[in-house]
Amino acid sequence: MLTLPSSVRVFIAVEPVDMRGSFDSLGGQVRRLSMDPQDGHLYVFTNARKTLMKVLFFDRSGWCVFAKRLESGTFQLPAVPAGSQQVRVDPAVLGLILEGVDLSRAPRRKRYGSTGPTP
Repeated sequence: MLTLPSSVRVFIAVEPVDMRGSFDSLGGQVRRLSMDPQDGHLYVFTNARKTLMKVLFFDRSGWCVFAKRLESGTFQLPAVPAGSQQVRVDPAVLGLILEGVDLSRAPRRKRYGSTGPTP
């Protein structure tokens, strides 16, 4: 399982990228999203077929690129708001995506609000 500090955020790029690139080209993709690739957050990219995922991370001493290629199936990414170039998810959600969990089919607990019944 993926364990990260609570200050780390995870951003998933909506558009697929050319996966032949590595540190510099992925950093350029982050800059195109008007973000700073050296801010310590995770930036996630997939290819067009969603069978390859790369995660770019800067740990204050250098660049890290983590990659995972699926032998079968595709990565199931979360729903993206219209017009967004990236979507922010919790680190725990990234761990589930990397493990192949399809969150769109996962049963969800009903949320109780001030107008709903109490548990």
